[in-house]
Amino acid sequence: MLKFMLVLGVGLAIPVAAQAAPICLQSHEIQDTKVTSDRTIEFRMLDGSVWQNTLINSCPELRFNGFSYVATPPDQICGNLQSIRVIRSGSVCLLGPFTKLKPSRS
Repeated sequence: MLKFMLVLGVGLAIPVAAQAAPICLQSHEIQDTKVTSDRTIEFRMLDGSVWQNTLINSCPELRFNGFSYVATPPDQICGNLQSIRVIRSGSVCLLGPFTKLKPSRS
């Protein structure tokens, strides 16, 4: 992991962790999505992996009305950088970070 040093005026250096790059999913590799709450969406990928996104804030009516988004070039949906729109209400909500879920044992 890369670290940077913050140098204070008195010559003291304090390590500061670099911010991680956002996780982006290739939209053409998304098989389907499942809204599990007004703040959580699961993205199921063609390779079988599942990525969960926890929105920055609760998104009213998301669970009942679904959502749409416009992929950012080149055909990606990125955590912490992108918004979605609730289909019926038109509410705009911001995606939070993506977390890869562990495969369920069947």
